[in-house]
Amino acid sequence: MLIDATDETLLAVISDGLPLVVAPYAAIGERIGLGEAEVISRLRAMIETGVIKRFGVIVRHHELGFDANAMVVWDIEDALVAATGQAIAANPCVTLCYERPRRLPDWPYNLFAMIHGRDRDAVLEKVAEINRTAELGSRPNDVLFSLRRFKQRGARYCRPADPALQRGVA
Repeated sequence: MLIDATDETLLAVISDGLPLVVAPYAAIGERIGLGEAEVISRLRAMIETGVIKRFGVIVRHHELGFDANAMVVWDIEDALVAATGQAIAANPCVTLCYERPRRLPDWPYNLFAMIHGRDRDAVLEKVAEINRTAELGSRPNDVLFSLRRFKQRGARYCRPADPALQRGVA
């Protein structure tokens, strides 16, 4: 799909996130001279054709009071990893769950889940609950708490065509 200048402007505007208002697509449209329905239609077309690869929410956990964040890793038998991943992901405290290849001999883990809590003890309680509910027993795992937070933002697809949009003043 070829995109036009309007699509480029739309991509530039959404690259800093959607406005936190009742009708975000209407607000975006007002900013760049489109109706709400056209904003939605253009975004849908760019998602369907692969111009936009991912479109979702980035939750800034610290701002919501979740100061303890951990990547929990397990070594799960390959034949069980899909079902186990689904069981882990079903827990509401899990925000990401995915499989990655082991890097033996140093890294035996192949299933990863991100868990957020208000403090470390809360996260450890959630890990214990997951181990119980997903019937993980004594399978090898580790809890890796975040020590540093990096800037979270969405994908950047292009620079704004209008310098005023680039500065965020339009």
